Amino acid sequence: MSTAPRIDWEAEADLVVVGGGVAGLTAARTASLRGLRVLILSKGGPTDTATQYAQGGIAVVAPHEDSVESHVRDTVEAGAGLCDEPAVRSIVAGGQAAVAALTDLGAVFDLGRDGQISRTREGGHSTRRIIHAGGDATGAEVQRALNAAGLPVLFGAAALEIVTGRTGVQGVIAVSENGFGVVHAPAVLLASGGLGQLYALSTNPPGATADGIALALWAGATVADLEFVQFHPTVLYTPGGLGRRPLISEAVRGEGATLVDSEGNSVTVGVHPRGDLAPRDVVSRAIAARMRALGTDHVYLDVRAIDGFPQRFPTITASCLAAGIDPRTDLIPVAPAAHYQCGGIVTDTHGRTAVPGLYAAGEVARTGLHGANRLASNSLLEGLVVGERAGVAAAERLGEDAHVTEVSFHTVPRAARALVQQSMTSHASVVRDAAGLAEAAVRLRDAVSHSAATRLRAELTGAAHRIAGTTGTAPSDIAALHGAEAPNGIGAEYSGDLNSTAAAQRITAFEDAALTLTAQVLLLSAAARTESRGCHTRSDHPTSDEHQRHSRAVRLGPEGHPVPAPDGLDLGDWTQDAIPSAS
Repeated sequence: MSTAPRIDWEAEADLVVVGGGVAGLTAARTASLRGLRVLILSKGGPTDTATQYAQGGIAVVAPHEDSVESHVRDTVEAGAGLCDEPAVRSIVAGGQAAVAALTDLGAVFDLGRDGQISRTREGGHSTRRIIHAGGDATGAEVQRALNAAGLPVLFGAAALEIVTGRTGVQGVIAVSENGFGVVHAPAVLLASGGLGQLYALSTNPPGATADGIALALWAGATVADLEFVQFHPTVLYTPGGLGRRPLISEAVRGEGATLVDSEGNSVTVGVHPRGDLAPRDVVSRAIAARMRALGTDHVYLDVRAIDGFPQRFPTITASCLAAGIDPRTDLIPVAPAAHYQCGGIVTDTHGRTAVPGLYAAGEVARTGLHGANRLASNSLLEGLVVGERAGVAAAERLGEDAHVTEVSFHTVPRAARALVQQSMTSHASVVRDAAGLAEAAVRLRDAVSHSAATRLRAELTGAAHRIAGTTGTAPSDIAALHGAEAPNGIGAEYSGDLNSTAAAQRITAFEDAALTLTAQVLLLSAAARTESRGCHTRSDHPTSDEHQRHSRAVRLGPEGHPVPAPDGLDLGDWTQDAIPSAS
C-alpha cells in the first residue's frame, strides 16, 4: 500500500548529507570547496552527535617509531580475520593528511613538553599513536572545528526515505517542524552514526537509532557484519541508569589504570597478554564473565595511581563527581555498554554503495576497516579520511538528471522501542546463544504482527494530509532554507502547521521503524554466525571457525524482509567506472 503525501517544501542540491558528525561535515566541507551545492540534514542540534562524545582520540601513524604497516597490523589483529587489508592500508595511509586538514581548519590538539603533538596508547595498539584534544574531549574539539566551517545545516530534520530512479538517487524525503519536504539531489551521503539505541545502555547519543542502515536497505543497498557490535568495556555505572552513559576512555587504562572486581582482584590477568590493554571485545567478555561469576552488575576501575588525573581527564572527572565519585580516592564502578557498530552499509573506501549516487561514511558504513572488532580510536580516523573522499566522489554525479517526480509512503513495520531494547539487551549483547537470539527474533516478529501501529509511512501520510494551507514554496537555492534573506524559503514563510512537537513524534516513529528493521538484521546475522569471532561471542559456539572467516551481507527481499545476500559485497559496475576520488 502506498499513498501520496502532502509536500510542504522543496529544495535542490548536488549533495545531501544525512548526519552532522565528523564524517558528514568533512564530506560536506570537501564537496562545498569543490563547488557542489550541499545541504546537511541533522535530526538534532550542532552537538547531538557521537563525534561530540568521543573521548579516546584519533589513531594516526606517529612520525617516529611507528609506520603505516604497524598500524595496519594492529588493526588487522583486532579485526579477527575479517578486515579488508587493502582498505585498512588505504584508510590508515590517509590519516596524517586528514588530520593536517583538520588542523588547518582550526582544530587544536594537545602538545607535549617538546611542543609536538602528544600521543598516548590505547587497547590493541602496539605503540603510542593516539592524539587527543582537551585531554579527553577530542570529539568535542573535532566537532567544534567542523561546525565552525559554517556549512548549510537544517537542524531538527530527519531523512525518511532515499528516492531512487533509473539512474540511481533522485533525492530525499524529509520531515522537520516546517512539514514534509523533498530535496532533489543526484547524490546522498548517509553519515548518520550508529545503532546504540538498540540497547538499554549505550555510550551513543539518543539519535543513534540506526537510521542510515534502514534508509540504505529501503533504497536497495546491502549491509554486512552487523552482528559485530562493540561494547565499550568501561562506562560509568550507576544503579538503575539507562540510556546514554558516560564512557571511561581506554586512554585511562593506557595511562596505568587497572580493572579490579568487587574482591579487589584483577579482571584481566591471564586473559590476554596485554592485560587491561587488550582489545575491547576481550576486556568486555572478561568483565561480563567476572560479573556473572560474582553475581554483580559492575566491576571497578582503579585510577588512583595516575598523577594529575583531573587535569588529564577533566570530562571523566566531572562525570564521576556528578555521580558522587572522586576518582582521586574512590574506585570507579564500570560496566560494558553498546558503543560502536563495526559493520554497516557496504561501501568502498570512497563511500560508494551498490546504489548509484548513494554514499555512506563513518560508523554507519562498512568499509572493511574494522572487520570483526574495531581498533580503538580508528573511528574518527575513518570518518575524516572516508568523509573527505566521499565529498570528492559525489562530484561524479554532477550532471545526472535528478528530480523527485512522485512521492509515496509505503508501509513498514515497527515494534515498541522498549521491547526492542529489552530483547536486544537480554539476548544479543556481549554474549549470545542460539536460544536467546531465536527468542528475541520471535518477540520482535510477534510485536510487529500484533501491533496496531505498525505502519509508519501510512501514519506519516495521514499526518501530511492534515497539514493546513497550500503547498509550500520550492526554493531552488539552499540558502532559502536558512533564514529571512530568502523570503520565499521555508525558513521564512511556511504554510504548514507541523510544529516541533509533532515533527519530533514523526521522527520518533521513523526511528522505531529503523531500530526494528536493524534489530531483525542483526539477529539474523548473529544467528547465522555459529562461531565466536571479534566482538561477536556465542556461548554455544565459543571458538572461531575458519570456514566462517568471511563477512555476511544482508539486503531486503521482495517482501521487504531481511535476507542473506551472498554477493552483497559486490558494489556493481558503477563504482568501477566512477572517477577516482583520492589516493
